[in-house]
Amino acid sequence: MLTQARKMFYRARGYYAGSLNGEPFRLDPYHSKFWRKASAGAWEPETFAVLDRYLTPDSDFLDIGAWIGPTVLYGARKARHVWCFEPDPTAFRHLAWNLDLNDIRNVSAFGVALSDQFGVARMASVRGEPGDSTSSLLHDGVHGTDALTIEWDQFEAVNDLSGVSLVKMDIEGAEFAVLPSLLPFLKKHRPALYLSLHSPLLAEEDRLTRTSQLLESLSFYTEIQDENGHPLKVEELLQPQELKRYRAVVLHE
Repeated sequence: MLTQARKMFYRARGYYAGSLNGEPFRLDPYHSKFWRKASAGAWEPETFAVLDRYLTPDSDFLDIGAWIGPTVLYGARKARHVWCFEPDPTAFRHLAWNLDLNDIRNVSAFGVALSDQFGVARMASVRGEPGDSTSSLLHDGVHGTDALTIEWDQFEAVNDLSGVSLVKMDIEGAEFAVLPSLLPFLKKHRPALYLSLHSPLLAEEDRLTRTSQLLESLSFYTEIQDENGHPLKVEELLQPQELKRYRAVVLHE
């Protein structure tokens, strides 16, 4: 009863007063449970540590898979400019709302998915709820929605991305198809890459091959770490037990 009353209060007021890694924000009231967890420091403190490590007032941030915006909002306070992508229309509405609630003007937000071609793709969440954090182009169930896709080359051609110091990619398994299109950009500019690997979403017989190929394509980075900054070897990530886990890695010079 108390929880429901709180939700009604936040929605009547129009925002939830919370914080992200100590930074105060006004946040959409429809995700108050999540924002309360994040405000308590219980949501991915290692992610905020990565943003702190690689973002500066004179560098830019590319967030691919922004969801409702926790990393976008925080990144906007730390970086000069943020480009972000969130193709799920429900999540994007809340992302735009959160940006507006905080009068954030240094973010370019796009409700499209990066892909290897321009077009329309079907996407759905693992749990079946529109706008949740598991929406992926790997899923196309009847509860899904259509997402506009654009090529990375099209986006890069019309934006100056030379100042990007950090690329975050968390796109629920679509990284295996999307990341290869970014390789020329990554090789040229060498921003740090914060990559969420979703190998368990691949067919079991494909996990080793596709994960190995993806990591091999990033071998121009000299360092690979886990999200807590501990050194990793590619061979560790390819162990059978590791391929059954969701992992986040940081690759940098």
